Amino acid sequence: MHPLLTALLLVTCLAASGLVRAQPETEPEAVGAGRAPLMIGTRQVPPFAMRDADGSWSGIAIDLWAQIAERLNLDYRLVELDLSRMVDAVAAGEVDAVAAALTITGAREERVDFTQPFYTSGLGIAVVQHPEGGFVATLQRLFSGRFLHSVAALLGLLTLIGVLIWLAERRRNAHFHGGLARGIGSGLWWSAVTMTTVGYGDKTPITALGRGIALVWMFASVIMVSGFTAAIATALTVGELRHPIHGLNDLYGTRVVTVADSTSADFLTRYRVRHKSAPSLEQALSRLAGGDADAVLYDAPILRFLIARDHEESLRVLPRVLQRQDYGIALPQPSPLREPINRALLDITRGEAWQTVLERYIGSDQ
Repeated sequence: MHPLLTALLLVTCLAASGLVRAQPETEPEAVGAGRAPLMIGTRQVPPFAMRDADGSWSGIAIDLWAQIAERLNLDYRLVELDLSRMVDAVAAGEVDAVAAALTITGAREERVDFTQPFYTSGLGIAVVQHPEGGFVATLQRLFSGRFLHSVAALLGLLTLIGVLIWLAERRRNAHFHGGLARGIGSGLWWSAVTMTTVGYGDKTPITALGRGIALVWMFASVIMVSGFTAAIATALTVGELRHPIHGLNDLYGTRVVTVADSTSADFLTRYRVRHKSAPSLEQALSRLAGGDADAVLYDAPILRFLIARDHEESLRVLPRVLQRQDYGIALPQPSPLREPINRALLDITRGEAWQTVLERYIGSDQ
């Protein structure tokens, strides 16, 4: 072959190979070409996924997926799933991905693939905001609902005994003469001073029935005074005796609530902390605020968001974070979308616009 022709062929081959190498493996615009709309599972988990009144979705995970889909030219439709169904739905191919606050775990990774984490936090503990102490705190404990119920019951009993002694003595005893109000008032005064063992002696029963009532009441008063004194002591000391919760070790022996089928429930089971499950975090926090629980364990950022929204005056999240939680997008095994999504996700979460998204939902201090 002629040397000039050989050189020309060589140059042509090199140029062609260079063009092939310069062509990217997957053009972002071409990833979604020709695909049917993807089914993307999610669930109500503020601030990562929230369904608005008009049926539209928003939140950290939802905004992230929308940006990824835009970059990869993907059409999609959001489908709401329960937490217990999310991994199963992805593994079975019922949905093409799950975008929510879904924690990456070893057990889940065995069944589905996860993208790179897009948010990292940990488990938090929510507790009631108890008063720290002082005069106001003492009054709050003293005038608690249970204590006031005891006082009301005691006043009712005093009134009953006063009416009975008045009915027994009003015809023969001048100490209990007068109209209805005066007579019952005299009976109430007598029952009160007798209960407290003061016994002024200004009013004494003289009839057999009245003395019988007085004898029973004097013995009953000893028990009543002891019980009332114990109620006051309990009301004043219950705040001091309340089991303080500062971390994991303090959860043993307390009433802990978490969400069913969550990594929080797995964590408590692994550390052998007895707990009860609620269908949703909102219900768990309502139990805590209502006094039916001592602590709620769940993902810290979600706890902070819901408490700031619904229970800011009554609940708080402890500053200490327990087990690390990484949130990722779940995909079937294997998924051709994993690498394109990962590249888009990393590019998005490393940009300044992503910090703006986080600040909009959870503030700049988290």
